[in-house]
Amino acid sequence: MAGVRLPESLTGIALAILLAGATALPAAAESTVPPGGGAGVPTGGGARVTLTLQELRKARADAAKAVGKPGPRWEYKTRINCAVGDPDANCDTAASACTNGQLQAVVLRRLVNPDGTPVPDDRGIWSEWGVTCFPDLLPGNTLPSLAQIRQAFRQVNFTKGDLSIQPVGNVTLVNLPTYFEATWPEAGVGPDEIDASTILGYRLEIQPIARSVTYVYGDGNTSGPTTSVGGSYPDGDIRWTYKQPGVMATRLDTTYGGRFRLEGGAWITIPGTVEVKGSPVNLTVREAKARLYNNG
Repeated sequence: MAGVRLPESLTGIALAILLAGATALPAAAESTVPPGGGAGVPTGGGARVTLTLQELRKARADAAKAVGKPGPRWEYKTRINCAVGDPDANCDTAASACTNGQLQAVVLRRLVNPDGTPVPDDRGIWSEWGVTCFPDLLPGNTLPSLAQIRQAFRQVNFTKGDLSIQPVGNVTLVNLPTYFEATWPEAGVGPDEIDASTILGYRLEIQPIARSVTYVYGDGNTSGPTTSVGGSYPDGDIRWTYKQPGVMATRLDTTYGGRFRLEGGAWITIPGTVEVKGSPVNLTVREAKARLYNNG
């Protein structure tokens, strides 16, 4: 339906997902940090990738070797690469920065003992390891991919657009301007409403946004795509004058974009759009005929 836009209090909450993988390291007393370690670089807003595929694959291989063995090991978690303090634009960049269907992610890690407790030095504190477009290569990663988010977006039960027409009663006349107004019924998920579901164990919220609409007049003519929702007589800016009588199958087609967030984090724009054809509204166009009456 035509819902009221929800408050856009984008809090910049970064999504942090704990990864179960662990990488074996030398004894805790050894101060040498393995190759590829360290805090990485300042990140946010689609920062350049700083982790190589070789480093990620080695982390996964070392995690497999560490199972059941003594000694400290690296524990990982990731978050979508959103800059703190300005999540809107920068989270959008993180969604578009990668070309492999993944969300660009910041990888953090810390050194833990075999019982899972952090080691009592700086290596036991979560720190940034780097940025990657391949979080799926990390051991135990469960961060949903952008491809999975887009698939969930396409599966939303979008509201089909409807039309309010004047003159009322879905009857008009040839050569008479007819006014059209876009509406969205209660059924389905309409513009600015929220569709909530679960993906890989995480709460996923998708908010459809009407990017544009197209008015189909049923006589082979259309108006749009446009962002105008039209209106009623006399101020409505979407109107059409029929030249021939008949029954016209009018409808409102909606181009939906959208945005999503995971676990109540920052909103991120979903690349691409979905076209949803509206429900047909039959409009009868009649021809006015002049008649002479004898009043005598």
